[in-house]
Amino acid sequence: MLVGGTRTMTIPAPAATTIGEPSAVRTPETVGRSPGQLMWLRFRRDRTGLVSAGVVIFFFLVAILAPVISWLYGKDPYVLYGQDTPGLLNDFGYPIRPNGGISSEFWFGIEPNLGRDVFMQLVYGIRTSLSIAVAATIITTCIGIVMGIVAGYTGGRTDYLIGRLIDILLSFPSVLFIIAFMPVVENLFVASDEETPVWLRAVTLVIVLTVFGWAGLARLLRGQVLSLREREFVEAARVTGASPFRIIFKELLPNLWTPILIQSTLLLPALVTAEAALSFLGVGMIEPIPDWGRMFLRGTEVYRNDITYLIFPGAALLIFVIAFNLLGDSIRDAFDPKLKR
Repeated sequence: MLVGGTRTMTIPAPAATTIGEPSAVRTPETVGRSPGQLMWLRFRRDRTGLVSAGVVIFFFLVAILAPVISWLYGKDPYVLYGQDTPGLLNDFGYPIRPNGGISSEFWFGIEPNLGRDVFMQLVYGIRTSLSIAVAATIITTCIGIVMGIVAGYTGGRTDYLIGRLIDILLSFPSVLFIIAFMPVVENLFVASDEETPVWLRAVTLVIVLTVFGWAGLARLLRGQVLSLREREFVEAARVTGASPFRIIFKELLPNLWTPILIQSTLLLPALVTAEAALSFLGVGMIEPIPDWGRMFLRGTEVYRNDITYLIFPGAALLIFVIAFNLLGDSIRDAFDPKLKR
């Protein structure tokens, strides 16, 4: 407007605010949260991670509740239904009904020749493979943590010796060694006229998988500790007189949980496939224990006449490994959002 020939500008008054109205600037939901809460918040936003976690939890529940499923289903993985009940197998030992004998009585069909229920074989096969893989993963992780931290923190000759041991294990032909080692164990502990106990096979598998599994994690943690031990907070703890054990458990270990958890989630599916491969090669679990690897072996023998028997263990192992690998990627991204897939 013009006032006395001079142009003036009217500044509008600020809008009145009502007491109790929310402020225009909102506090970020990440403020005031712990690192664990932030990780969980990022993980919940990852739909792939949530779906993968659901699939993995489902497999573990099936393994844990295998006896309950067997009771509800009314069958077990050891009874030879095809041989005990006429009309299920033909003269060549294959299911008479189409698609491997799938019916309302046998949901996934029956096994050729022996006539066992495929559904219960698969359920208890999950239990067997996961039990061995989980035990090997826990022991492998513990050994990897100890060896990696000791090598990285102490340095010197200890670091050199552990480093050479890691190099030897990582370059060793583990599969060939296991194939040659398993018969030796049986000859040492089992008489020639006796059958190999199931527990001996399981314990031996856990031991050999652990021996060749901890080196990768130990090498990773050694590199992490080498960089952490020169940081200011470690030097400050050392100056104040903290013991090596206190420095390791209070200063170093809390900063190593991220790579430990990520590597463990990636190690478990690798050990599941390794156990299945060893059973497929004939040095893993033996009859009559249900196992994914033996189901693969049996499926390759009968797939020309009954492809259905090979599909179910193959699909189950594929889904589990993919889901667990995707879960490991999601956990990695949740811990370190700077990494991009």
